[in-house]
Amino acid sequence: MKYIILILIFTISLFSSEFKKPSYTFKASGYVIDLVYKYDKIYASTNAGIVDIFNYKTKKLIKQIKVPDVLDFMGDSIPSKIFSVDDIDGQIMLLSKSKNGFNRVHIVKDGKKTLVIDYTQQLSAIKAKYIDKDTILIALLSNEIISYDIKNKKQNFNIQVSGAKFSDFCLNEDKTEAAVTDESGVVTLLNTKTGEIIKTLKAENLDNVFQISYKNGVIASAGQDRRVSIYVPKFKSSYHIQTNFLIYSIGLSPKGKLAAYASDEENNIVVFNTVTKRNVAKFTGNIATISDIEFIDENQFLVSSNSPMINLYKIK
Repeated sequence: MKYIILILIFTISLFSSEFKKPSYTFKASGYVIDLVYKYDKIYASTNAGIVDIFNYKTKKLIKQIKVPDVLDFMGDSIPSKIFSVDDIDGQIMLLSKSKNGFNRVHIVKDGKKTLVIDYTQQLSAIKAKYIDKDTILIALLSNEIISYDIKNKKQNFNIQVSGAKFSDFCLNEDKTEAAVTDESGVVTLLNTKTGEIIKTLKAENLDNVFQISYKNGVIASAGQDRRVSIYVPKFKSSYHIQTNFLIYSIGLSPKGKLAAYASDEENNIVVFNTVTKRNVAKFTGNIATISDIEFIDENQFLVSSNSPMINLYKIK
């Protein structure tokens, strides 16, 4: 009997250690839509019309930014969903839902909130990120990419990437290139200064790409075709890993050596080595569909989902 109990204990511990649990959980104001890690801070934009800013080191909520409510089709006031958040030297940019089917951009600096793009510009924008403190890159649902001059309130360029519906874009570290992807599964590399198409990457994802990540010359994409795809344009190299579930989210470590992706219907995460293609570890504890994966460093990453919870994981 004693040996049976020991075997059971060993089996349970082995099973429980297969999936690692969060080392910490942050709680946002609503379902997290966009997750950003910068300057030792975690920025979480939510469907509650609020961006929550946490100090990563102290784990404390240090600031909240709310955008004005909007009216629904019944004329009732509801929170404005915040699609994107970004920060450059304390200048925080928010892309949120406005009215008549269009969206808006606010800039928050020194406690002052300024509306820089309103609904009258008729932009169906769903993602925006800084190129520099005076320029933001905006993606429309129509797969148009716009470079917008904040100071002069004008477009530097407007590029139609393809006829397919936009899915996601991600910038490289120096913000000179954007990897843009869409429902076709193709990845387009765009020069963010000129709008010129640098390169087109294809054949790894054959259907809609949900999300893309670009770190240290490595591009990773998460597909509806259940494929995790890895591209290294510099070496004209690419491959994909076939999985058994729709891959809603993916993230790369700063060195591009590790990739984490949403792997199954239980919202578990798999981390693998992008060079050897071998799995490193598995992680559990997410209660809803994954919305974003952001690495802190080569050993820690954050996971948000369609819930207020943001889980912090340690690989080792």
